[in-house]
Amino acid sequence: MADSHPTTGEHYKAKAVTEEDVVAAVDAFMADPTTTVFVFGDGYRIDLAEAVRSHEWASVTVRTKDATEHLKRAAVRTAILLARPEKS
Repeated sequence: MADSHPTTGEHYKAKAVTEEDVVAAVDAFMADPTTTVFVFGDGYRIDLAEAVRSHEWASVTVRTKDATEHLKRAAVRTAILLARPEKS
């Protein structure tokens, strides 16, 4: 049975969330990893801190001192794309 809440990535594919939205979400998390409310696209809301915390690779990567900025951003992006935003 399909989940009734599409992932951010599915919204992205449907063009309801843009590349600029995803980049802005990554930027917001990187600026403040405690960000809990981020609104993007056609009124979608996501808890950035929870999205990263619940994605094992992203959670470990952002806390790894030796991880590059590029790797951390890629991990955060992946977590955001796999998260399931709510409609605002």
